[in-house]
Amino acid sequence: MANILTAEDRILTTHMGSAPRPPALLDLMKAKAEGGYDPVAFEIRVSAAVETCVREQADVGIDIVADGEEKTSFLLYVQDRLAGLEPRPGKAFPGKAFRGLKRGAPLFLEDFERCFQNAISMGAPIADVPIVCAGPIEYVGEEQLHRDIENLRTAASKIDCSAAFMSSVAPSAVGANEYYPSDEQFRYASGEALRAEYEAIVAAGFLLQIADPFLPALFSDPSLTSAHAERQAWAYVDALNHTLRGIPAEKIRYHVSCARAGAARTVKLPFVDLALHMLRVNAGAYSFDAAEARYEEDAELRRVIRLPAGKVIMPGLISHANDIVEDPESISDRLIRFADWVGRDSVVASVDSGPSWRSAAGSNVEPEAIWSKFEALCEGAERASRRLWS
Repeated sequence: MANILTAEDRILTTHMGSAPRPPALLDLMKAKAEGGYDPVAFEIRVSAAVETCVREQADVGIDIVADGEEKTSFLLYVQDRLAGLEPRPGKAFPGKAFRGLKRGAPLFLEDFERCFQNAISMGAPIADVPIVCAGPIEYVGEEQLHRDIENLRTAASKIDCSAAFMSSVAPSAVGANEYYPSDEQFRYASGEALRAEYEAIVAAGFLLQIADPFLPALFSDPSLTSAHAERQAWAYVDALNHTLRGIPAEKIRYHVSCARAGAARTVKLPFVDLALHMLRVNAGAYSFDAAEARYEEDAELRRVIRLPAGKVIMPGLISHANDIVEDPESISDRLIRFADWVGRDSVVASVDSGPSWRSAAGSNVEPEAIWSKFEALCEGAERASRRLWS
């Protein structure tokens, strides 16, 4: 049976979920986060933004499209969808010192501070307030989810695309536990609640993407030893697979979302450690950041990691962390290297984490530049396909 994520004669293109948001929508998202917004105006704006975003994806050549996460910021997402959570201003974030970056490595902290301050001053809907679980977790987002599904369904019906996907948050990203007797019970309860969303997305005919910032952060949390991180990763993936039970693996894309920003750094994620656990997730495709030079994986990755039969990798080959439109020929060369590793039928060209946040956070980054990057990705995939299928 053919994989819906691949074609018989070329490399398909996709992205990690988010896309540039119109300034007017960003303003409404910020107003919503602050509690003073017009719900009707917001829904009208979101519907129009999704239709425009999906059309622009098709226009630049993206094969597997999404709603662009125009509906919300994932920083606020779980508060809208799950009961039992509450903001806790003043509470320290676990592993606050830039989780997702390598233990003990140097950071240019002034540049990170500037980056986040720019994001806030430019109106990005960032709510830097810890969320805690203070009661039983229950899914309450049915109405919002129905609107999201209908918005994407309507937009996708007006274009020609190979498939459409919708992102949902992993059970890990729902806050700190202050209610359940153990973090394990909290994780399983969160997963059971989110299953309602996962199943509804697949039932609507879309691919489900699980966006997960937790697994990468485990291997970079300065408070954890390597052995402790390994134990937590094993337990976490077991819990995630329990949540995904019964959902066909070929309908699931698993995206490891690395906690990074467009600021100077000299570190990279220990990706081999992460990848061994990433591939344990019962998904059909695995999405990961691969755009920056420091994330160009070496021979160790190819030696240690073996992609299971029938699975697909979706390396993010264009970066949110710089304003330069990548060279399609370079993208083509990298796709061919990935194809040499896992086979040409097991690669989908994708984008790394965060382009919509980047375009919102920097006044010198226009949405048109992000779309130009997407276009370069598609041209690079076309060039690689000609070489691989010639």
